[in-house]
Amino acid sequence: MAIDQGSLRYGQGSAVTSVETRNRVLRNTYWLLALSMIPTVLGAWIGVTTGFTFFAGSPFIGLFAFLAIAFGFMYGINRFKDSSIGVVLLLAFTFFMGLMLSRLIGSILGFSNGAALIMYAFGGTAVVFGAMATIATVSKRDFSSMGKWLMMGFVVIFLAAIANIWLQMPALMLTISSLAVVIFSLFILYDLQRVVNGGETNYITATLSIYISVYNVFSNLLALLGIAGGNNND
Repeated sequence: MAIDQGSLRYGQGSAVTSVETRNRVLRNTYWLLALSMIPTVLGAWIGVTTGFTFFAGSPFIGLFAFLAIAFGFMYGINRFKDSSIGVVLLLAFTFFMGLMLSRLIGSILGFSNGAALIMYAFGGTAVVFGAMATIATVSKRDFSSMGKWLMMGFVVIFLAAIANIWLQMPALMLTISSLAVVIFSLFILYDLQRVVNGGETNYITATLSIYISVYNVFSNLLALLGIAGGNNND
């Protein structure tokens, strides 16, 4: 999911943004991203232990409730991106996203190798993030043109996921998850390079965008591993 970072766009302001400022924004983004994992894990743990879910009744009511809350958080984070309130809202948002992740984690833990699958998904996400961060930092190529195509890809995935609530097609679910891993991996690259090149100068909104991509890479990798490698044998 791509977030509008405000009036600044990729490349704008890069000439007037010092290297020191860019490095500080990148460093703060990495620190805040790492910190955001704590409430995410806490939210997932609470969700698994309590059986929390928005989808127990109507999946569509749950979906709309999730979107309303998530976009409410995103609006608030962008509204207060220049104050400590933005950090608090971001951490609250990551706790909420951890709660939403708990249903998938709970189902994966139902497999005898569920804990291993979660670690594989975590490791795979770390590899993807490391690779994208390295490319964003050292590559001289301009990836700004990917933005509109990535957004189009996200819209296609989102609409297909909604359609599959009705269709319940395993093959479509595999396709959606596979494409999501690719699309959100590229979003990580795109958003990180914006920070590196000075197109994004606010570490809170930078963290928000990158967190959403990392979250989606992990959750879709975990779904793929559960489908392909889940072991029901004791």
